[in-house]
Formats: sequence, C-alpha cells, structure tokens
Amino acid sequence: MKIFHDISTCREVKNPILTLGMFDGVHIGHQAIIQKLNEIAAEMHGESTLLTFEPHPRIVLKKDVDGLELLTTLEEKISLLQKSGLENLILHEFTPEFACLSSEEFVKELLVNHIGIHTIIIGHDHQFGKDRSGNFEQLQELSKEFGFQLIRLDEIKSGDFLVSSTEIRNALKGANLDLVKKGLGRNYRFSGQVEHGDKLGRTLGFPTANLKLDAYKLVPKNGVYFVKVIRENQIHKGLLSVGTRPTVTNSNEKRVEVFILDFDQEVYGETLEVEVLEFIREDMKFDSLEALVEQMNLDLEFAIEHPIN
Repeated sequence: MKIFHDISTCREVKNPILTLGMFDGVHIGHQAIIQKLNEIAAEMHGESTLLTFEPHPRIVLKKDVDGLELLTTLEEKISLLQKSGLENLILHEFTPEFACLSSEEFVKELLVNHIGIHTIIIGHDHQFGKDRSGNFEQLQELSKEFGFQLIRLDEIKSGDFLVSSTEIRNALKGANLDLVKKGLGRNYRFSGQVEHGDKLGRTLGFPTANLKLDAYKLVPKNGVYFVKVIRENQIHKGLLSVGTRPTVTNSNEKRVEVFILDFDQEVYGETLEVEVLEFIREDMKFDSLEALVEQMNLDLEFAIEHPIN
C-alpha cells in the first residue's frame, strides 16, 4: 500500500477508484467498501484509493474535542488498511482553510483536479464538504459535470445491528463485547506505554502495569476484563482494570492497568498491546482491602480457567 502525505503527488495513481471518510475502526462496513473498491479497481484497470483526513476534523475545529473518542489511532488504522488489499492511502491534512471548502469546491479542486478520480464509491449516508452539505444527490450532478462514475453502497448490518463507528463505540462503552466483535470483525485492541504508578498492586500480590494510551483512544467501560496481552510477539493472559480504584483512593482519575499472569519482568517504558476478550465485572468499592483481594483472586481464577480465543 502506497501512502501519500501530499495530495499534489497523487496524479501518479492510475485511474483512481476512490472512497473517502475517516474510517475510524476500519469496521466490517469499511471492510466491505474496500473490498468493493478493490474489485472495481481490478475490473477497470485502476487503483483502489482511500482519501482520509488527519488530524481528526473535530480537533481542528475545536468541536467537542473533550468528547472525542476514537476506535483506532492513525497507526492502528494504517496497519488495518495495509491488510485490506487497499493500494493507495491519501492522508490529507485537515486545516481550517480546508474546512471552509464547499462540497462542490471539494469535489472539483481535490477529487477532480488533484487526484483525477475515475470512480467514487461511498457509503449509503456519506456526507462531505463544509457543514457536511455534500451528499449522494449532489455527487450525482457533479459526476455528470466532471465525468466520473459514482457508486453508492447499501448499509451494512450484522444481524439486527446496523454497523457504524458510533454504534461500536456505544457497544464498547456498555461493555457489550460480542456486539463490538461483530461490528469490528475482531476483538477490540489498544496499545499503551507502561509508566510508573504507586505500586499498590504489588503490596496486594497483583503487580500491574499502568498504561498510558493515546489521548483520543476510546477506553472501554470501567470494570475488570479478561484480556490477551502481547509483548514482543509473545502472548500472555491478563486482567485489565479500568476505573478510579474506589477502594483505595478518593480520586476520580481513571487508571488503565493490566495484570499479566505468570509474568515477573520489568516493563517500564515498553509498549504493551491489549486485546479485550471478556467483561468480568463492574468497577466497585469494597469494604476492605481484604475483600478487594478476595475478589481479585476470583478474577484470577476466571482468567486461569478461560482460554485465549
């Protein structure tokens, strides 16, 4: 997969068969679009191309940035797209000036003049341009004016679940991991750098690695999870704790900590990858440290008894 950071160099792409969007999560709906993109590109002797934007528009527009929660970091998104068979990825810088382009200017200046699109494929409800004013009907008119082909795909469902990044985020916030897996086509993953904590877990017999995540990466609902931990290509069972540790502190600071089973190495400064497998229980306050440790041992039994899928 070729990655373009400057849209002015995209003229070297042959007959671009293009789709566009943030593609957060690269979920099964996105995967279906890319599969169709690849098929049509092969039929038309063109190249499958995705135009996406960096940084996220809400960051640039300062629109509800505190509430921005993403299923994939840029690095994760690129890795997933590389596995999809996509031929070209355009990472166009999203700026305040770019945000002011009308939908017609966006199509004419970027898609036609710079990229030279042959065909554009969009999802059933895709909107674009200033104030998201562009839609399929407008693209139909512009396709006639500028001579490109247009294809709209139907919505993607998994059972009764309408697949979208928003619905997957909501499922993750509710710890509905079965729905998350259906939507993504895989378990939810995140990476975090191990940083120093207060080392309280060691005194309780459960030394944990405190993880620092990307600022906008969506953290699962508070609670305890059975997880897979990947370190240096080695897979370990683990217990993930997300929450404010109400038994031991009055702080509202959310911590993301992972206890790795049968593991005693120092990992400070390293990056661990965590794959979330099962929700075990809510984050809760216990009457004593002894009661907390008792519950933690029950969590450990759960992890020991369950296989890593």
